[in-house]
Amino acid sequence: MLVALTVAVSVAALALAAWCGFAAYRDQPTKDWHFIGMAVVAVLALAQLVVGIVQLARGERADEGSVIFVSYLLGALLAVPAAGFLSLSERTRWGSVTVAAGAVVLAVLEVRLHDIWGG
Repeated sequence: MLVALTVAVSVAALALAAWCGFAAYRDQPTKDWHFIGMAVVAVLALAQLVVGIVQLARGERADEGSVIFVSYLLGALLAVPAAGFLSLSERTRWGSVTVAAGAVVLAVLEVRLHDIWGG
C-alpha cells in the first residue's frame, strides 16, 4: 500500500471535516464548494482503491487478509459520498455536520487500512 496516498487521503479528509465543521459552526448548510471538496476526497479514495486492487493483483498480500482489505477500501470509497447524499436531505447546519462526520470516519478508515496492510 502506498503510504503517501494513504496520508494524502487522510489529510484531505481531515481538511474537509474542518471546512464543513466550520460551516456548521457558522450555521451554514453544505454548499457547492463543499461538494467539490467531497469530489476531490472521493477521487483520492478511488485512486487508493485502484492502487490497492492492483497491488493485490500483483500478488502482494495484506497482513490481515485480502477480503477485509478490499472491504475497508470500499468503505473508504463510500464514506464521504454517502455523507454527501445525506447532507442533501438535510439542508441546515446538520448537513455540514454530517459531511464533517463522514470525513472523520474516512480518516479513521485510512488508519485502519494502513494497519490491515501491515503498517
